[in-house]
Parts: sequence; structure tokens; C-alpha cells
Amino acid sequence: MPSSPLPPRASTSFSGWRVVALCAVVLGLSGPGQTAGVSVFIDPMIEALGLTRGTVSTAYLVGTLAGAFVLPYVGRLLDRRGARFTLTLVGGLFGLVLAAMSGVVGVVTLALGFTGIRMLGQGGVSLIATTAVAPWFDRRRGTAIGVTSAVGSALLSLVPVLSAFLIIRIGWRASWLALAALVWLVVVPIARRGLIEDPTDVGQDVDGLDAERLAAAEADDAAVGRVRRRTVDRTRSEALRTPMFWAIAGGVTATGMIGTGLAFHQIDLLGEQGLTPVQAAANFLPQTFAALTATLLVGSMVDRFAPRWVLAVSMLLLATAMVGVGFVGPGLSAALYGMAVGAAGAAARALEGAAFPQLFGLASLGEIRGVVNALSVGSTAFGPLVLSVGRDLTGSYLPVLLWLLVLPAAVVVLGMLAPDPRRVPLDADA
Repeated sequence: MPSSPLPPRASTSFSGWRVVALCAVVLGLSGPGQTAGVSVFIDPMIEALGLTRGTVSTAYLVGTLAGAFVLPYVGRLLDRRGARFTLTLVGGLFGLVLAAMSGVVGVVTLALGFTGIRMLGQGGVSLIATTAVAPWFDRRRGTAIGVTSAVGSALLSLVPVLSAFLIIRIGWRASWLALAALVWLVVVPIARRGLIEDPTDVGQDVDGLDAERLAAAEADDAAVGRVRRRTVDRTRSEALRTPMFWAIAGGVTATGMIGTGLAFHQIDLLGEQGLTPVQAAANFLPQTFAALTATLLVGSMVDRFAPRWVLAVSMLLLATAMVGVGFVGPGLSAALYGMAVGAAGAAARALEGAAFPQLFGLASLGEIRGVVNALSVGSTAFGPLVLSVGRDLTGSYLPVLLWLLVLPAAVVVLGMLAPDPRRVPLDADA
């Protein structure tokens, strides 16, 4: 177990945006555990290990589901021991599992490796990076988390490029070792020496506002009729008894499942619509651009609008993509489809990260978000399978996508009917 690092030194300037920058770097280095980061290793590992693509896909599904079950416990550790301790531990173990991936010899060790990198990378590191920003902001929390997610996602997109370069130069086994070293050399030092868990640790205030400036800001809000509801810290069990938790969690899960399925089958899916493999692969570009833009916009929107409206926009974008893919052809329509897919998933994830601190407080935030992350990671394991089975049964992806429209529709209805948890007394949730 890692020893406690030295406390951070005080600074005269507001350190919240420094924490945002460091957390964005950490989020980017979750890349080796994300699907995009793993994807470039699949073909060389299939060839070297003598496994079929179906076997490797099954190992990935099993590893993803197994890793998802552990995430609520990572969140609990984050609440109890803080971001610096938890990230030091999780980052160190993540590097260890990445190094172990260089030694896989068969399907069992491969499944164990996938479990570790999905649990610690996509799950643990991502959860900590987006949660550690929350204590530093209140009035601008959505914007800050949006910036963290957008910059982190941009950095994450570079990991597959780096990995592909390394595989060509030094082989896939040595590339896993190089990525492990990168995590150890960057993530662990940030955790031990860079992160500051709370503004009061360095004599600062939330949002960089002292009591006098905070009072002036609240007076400005009152002057324009803007009401800021008081947030009550909720435990995980209390949060799970609120309909709004399940509405937002449902949005993240729906976009995770359907978005991953669309991405996994993108070449074949868009090929049915007349796009060449190159044109279909290029569709990831508008998806990435829209995702980054949506992440920034949603963070700012959460600071200004009720979460239910942001959730409805995300689900509308997802439904538009699911219906619209049947009308896609080469050119503008394909780009618009890609933008809808990318924006829908990014909006749901950004909403969850920014809205949960407002709705449920900070005391059990890691544990609450850990449940959502577990559901999200688990849903990504089933998306490709559901679309594949639907295509096999009907000969096309479109019928199963139309059936799956029930998911975003249900999320919108639940979100609109769910009361704001900040308005509901604690004893009214039961």
C-alpha cells in the first residue's frame, strides 16, 4: 500500500485550474485501458497467440464485465482515502497490469489482463480523474469538468496512434511495457506530488472566491432572478433511491451500449449504406470533433440549466442517429450522423460528471459515480453483441436499432418525471 505523500505547498494563485490540467492528463493516460487503445493490439495478439477473433472478443467481454463489478469499491475507496491515495494505488496497479499484458500466453491470461486494464484504466483512472476536480468548483463545476473531459479525451485519442507506432518499432509485447512505464512515470507522480484534494489544503476557497466575493456573486444571481439550490450530501443508498439518479445513469448506459455497438460495427453498418471502408473509417473524425464540442458545451449548460433538459438533448441526439443511419449516404449525411453519435455519448457522460456533485454532494460522490461507471462499462460489453445478433436475425442493423429506440425514449420520460433530488427530503426517498 503506498505511503502518504507530502502535503502540497500553498499557492497565491487559484490552483483549481491546475488540478483540471493534471486530471486531464491522467484521464488521457487511461487510454491503454480504453477500447480505442486496446484495438490496435488485437490483430498482432491474435496472430502471435494463435487465437480466433471470436475468442479474443469473448475474452474482452468477460474482462470488461468482471472489471465493471469492482468499480463501486474503487469509488468507495476514493471517498474514504481521497484522490491522491487512490490514484497512487490504482495508477500503480494499472501500470503493473499493463506490464503483465506483455506476458500473456493464452485465452485465460488474456482475459485476466483485459479484466485488469478495463477495471483500472477505463474504470478506475477515469473515475478518479473526473471526480477529483469537483471539490475545487461550485459555480463553475460543470465548465471545469467539461474542460477536463474534453482535453482528456483529446489526449486519449493520441494513445492508439502512439501504440501503433510502438508496435511497428518494438513489437506488441514491448509496447505494453512502454505504456506501463508511461503510466508509472506520469500518473503516479501526479497523484503523489501534483494533485491537491481540497482548496482548504492550501488555504484557498472554492472557485477561487473568498467570502466577500462569493457574497457579491450570490447578490448578482439574486439580481437577475437566478436561484441556486442548496446541495445536500447523499449516501450511495440514498442517491440510488432517487429517480433522477436512474434517469442519468440510464442515459449514460444507453449511449454506452448503443454507441459502442455502432462504433464496433461501423465499417459494416455504413457499408450497408453505400460507404466504402475508408469513408466509413473517416466517420470517426466528425464523431470525435462533435464529442469534444459537446463535452465543453454540456459542462457549461449544467451550470445554467436543469439536468433533465440536458439529458433530453443527449437522448434526442442518440435517437436521431439511430433513425438517421437508415438515410445516410456518402457525404454530408454521413458527417451529420457521425456528429450525432459522438455528441450524444459525450453529452451523457459529461452530464453525469458535472450534475452528480450538484445533485448528491461530494461526501459519497466517488461511490455514487462508481455505480454509474460499472453500469456504463458493463453496457459497452453488450452493445456489439446485441447489434450483431439483430443483424444475423434480420439481415440488417436497422430493425434492431429501431427496437432499441425504447431505451432513449424511456430515459427521457423518466428524466422529465423525476423530481430534483435537492428538493426532496432525505426521508422521502424510501
